[in-house]
Amino acid sequence: QVQLVESGGGLVQAGGSLRLSCVASGSFFRVNDMAWYRQPPGKQRELVATISSDSITNYADSVKGRFTISRDNAKKTVYLQMNVLRPEDTAAYYCNAHIQRNFLASGVNYWGQGTQVTVSS
Repeated sequence: QVQLVESGGGLVQAGGSLRLSCVASGSFFRVNDMAWYRQPPGKQRELVATISSDSITNYADSVKGRFTISRDNAKKTVYLQMNVLRPEDTAAYYCNAHIQRNFLASGVNYWGQGTQVTVSS
């Protein structure tokens, strides 16, 4: 069974930094695109950043210049380095990955369970 497990959330003061990690586990052929989403309290889930299998990245305008997404394919892990955090970054952060179970299969989107990031002013 394929699972995504996030870690690294917590409480931080405005201006601080956190690093989120997400590890893909289980039996599968390949991890394609990976991404981080977030869901602020009372709001819809929104895309934060994406990274392709060859490490091409894209960011939401609200985090450009402050957040960096990266991946380690050998470790099947995606990271989100978050700097200069603001109270409006407070949200549950979710990892997403497009994973092929075998080389003939189409990819399926998997989600992690989420990790809470709270930024105090």
